[in-house]
Amino acid sequence: MSRPTPLREVHESLGATLTDFAGWLMPLRYGSESAEHRAVREAAGLFDLSHMGEIFVTGPQAGAALDHALVGHISAVAVGRARYTMICAPDGGVLDDLIVYRLAEEEYLVVANAGNYLMVARELTERARDLDALVEDRSDRYALIAVQGPRAQEILGTLTDADLPGLKYYAGLPATVSGRSALIARTGYTGEDGFELFVAAEDAAPLWADLAKAGEGYGLKPAGLSARDTLRLEAGMPLYGNELSTALTPYEAGLGRVVKLDKPGDFVGRAALAECAGIPVTRRLVGLIAKGRRVPRHGYAVVRQADGVIVGEVTSGAPSPSLGRPIAMAYVEAASAGEELAVDIRGGHEPVEVIDLPFYKRS
Repeated sequence: MSRPTPLREVHESLGATLTDFAGWLMPLRYGSESAEHRAVREAAGLFDLSHMGEIFVTGPQAGAALDHALVGHISAVAVGRARYTMICAPDGGVLDDLIVYRLAEEEYLVVANAGNYLMVARELTERARDLDALVEDRSDRYALIAVQGPRAQEILGTLTDADLPGLKYYAGLPATVSGRSALIARTGYTGEDGFELFVAAEDAAPLWADLAKAGEGYGLKPAGLSARDTLRLEAGMPLYGNELSTALTPYEAGLGRVVKLDKPGDFVGRAALAECAGIPVTRRLVGLIAKGRRVPRHGYAVVRQADGVIVGEVTSGAPSPSLGRPIAMAYVEAASAGEELAVDIRGGHEPVEVIDLPFYKRS
């Protein structure tokens, strides 16, 4: 049975279409998903992200524990800053992609994907077993609300006296928002500027209402999973289970930059990843823009137009409201670079243009 977030009643009152996502009951859309998408690109969108996991790692060796557990050099992150990183299996396969916030000298917040956070908490606990660090899953205590879009700062600024203009990308600060304690993070999954607000679960509904009211004059709309997916797809951002999995290393995903082989000490997966780092990848993640109107979807084969030989597979695909054409991300054989490709859609070959990601980058 799907778990509700603290905002379930709010979503129902707004007439949202609810669906299961990674074991959670989440809003798919409130009305027109393309209108929600455009609101985020042109004004602002309001998202419920309370299905994400919040795992705290504290203690004198918290940084060392995360350095050992994750591929990034987490102990080098300054207090108040955040880092995108991954937790990998010993063979280098990606178990999850994460954002880690350093809240204090001996306190870190690890944000994990909804379907993986229990596994991540277990892995962190095991990997920190011999160190003076405490791993605690506090996901049930928190809600996560995002305000994303070019007018996000204006909207949030009406409810807090925090220094939003001075808050850097991938940074966070504790603040009061509409009279409620929150961690304000300048992060997001849409390709736009915006903020993610970590608040107590019981504060979620009143804070959502205050944000919605504050955004009335700015074009703010509540936005569901459908818009979130097309926004992140246009921005070329990976989704775990699609572009990332245990069958892929960070290097194959084009994210080898997150692996810090030169950090002090050993970490889980280091040997396998060091070997991968010296080998050219045989497949790469690319963007596909359909030349027709048919939409490439997850799992569809990518073929050479010349002979129909399969050279890859679509990982994510959807109509792009910003481009006005269907788009997709796909893993294709590196050797196919420069060749004319197509996507096999129910037996027909849809020609595509191959591009480097992302499809969309804000000005």
